[in-house]
Amino acid sequence: MPYQWQADAPTEHGFSAAFEPKLDGAVADGALPDLHGLVIAADGKRILERYVTGEDEAWGRPLGCVDFGPDTLHDLRSVSKSIVGLLYGIALGLGQVPAPEAPLLAQFPEHADLAQHPHLHELTLFHVLTMTMGQEWNEDLPYTDPANSEIAMEMAPDRFRFILERPACATPGSKWTYTGGASALLGRIIEKGSGLSLLDFARTHLFTPLGIDAADWTRGGDGTFSAASGLRLTPWDLAAIGQCVLQDGRFTGRDIIPAAWLAATFTPRIACFDDIMYGYQWYLRAATDGHGPRRFAMGNGGQRLILIPERGLSIAILCGAYNQPDQWKTPAAIMLEHVLPALSGN
Repeated sequence: MPYQWQADAPTEHGFSAAFEPKLDGAVADGALPDLHGLVIAADGKRILERYVTGEDEAWGRPLGCVDFGPDTLHDLRSVSKSIVGLLYGIALGLGQVPAPEAPLLAQFPEHADLAQHPHLHELTLFHVLTMTMGQEWNEDLPYTDPANSEIAMEMAPDRFRFILERPACATPGSKWTYTGGASALLGRIIEKGSGLSLLDFARTHLFTPLGIDAADWTRGGDGTFSAASGLRLTPWDLAAIGQCVLQDGRFTGRDIIPAAWLAATFTPRIACFDDIMYGYQWYLRAATDGHGPRRFAMGNGGQRLILIPERGLSIAILCGAYNQPDQWKTPAAIMLEHVLPALSGN
């Protein structure tokens, strides 16, 4: 049964009275292009939701003009990776997957012949969780380009062999490289250990306990659920995951995600870009603007789940700027021109 959010006013949670009128003006003026949905929860309360009609797609399949609302499923794209990181922690707490220090290749005995590659012996699940595997991987190319490593993985006869066979280019643990293949490996290890498909595991141990009953997960051409980019949720269901994380893995009085795993997840492990650090499949930004540290997941097209622990805020942003070079602009504008100034009283 879906979680019944209680409504509350933004002003009750530190937002200025000008927040909503200014945001609505920006939407009306077209200053937040490709925005489909924005919902904000604070301390378990629903404090804001906005939906905009627009063109959408599901993993590249056109859906036409969609009249978005609270119950509309939306691609999360690479926000999926961060959810998979949480699922891994749940499976670890259940004793169904090995700890981060476990060797990677041992989890894929069906590819034991790859032991001929010396660098694979150095890789552990820690390197997978932190995207520091030290292998060649390029997702800087458009996702319409078959040379993009994630697309090449999707087209490979065996996606897991494709990932493991990538040539070494750096010492494991020394460099962060954005790698959808890492999330794919985690998804497969969860399936192996639990005996469930990735979607069934998520439904059983995360979605259903949170009241999420409309989730979908896109499969690749080989029938494998795309751990890196295939999850589809409603905006409030995504916000509910954020609220659970903010509450140390508890939701409606129930332990769902191990608190110890969340502490490990949000420990900065390696620098990735600008002033952003990376933990276990999540991005981390230190407190530099008076609002406390932020934890966030992001995906192609402008998808975001942004958590501000000191404010108790779970912010879900869903957009349709897939594969566009300026796809970051709308979520950045929402945060930098609306949310954060409103919390500062501006």
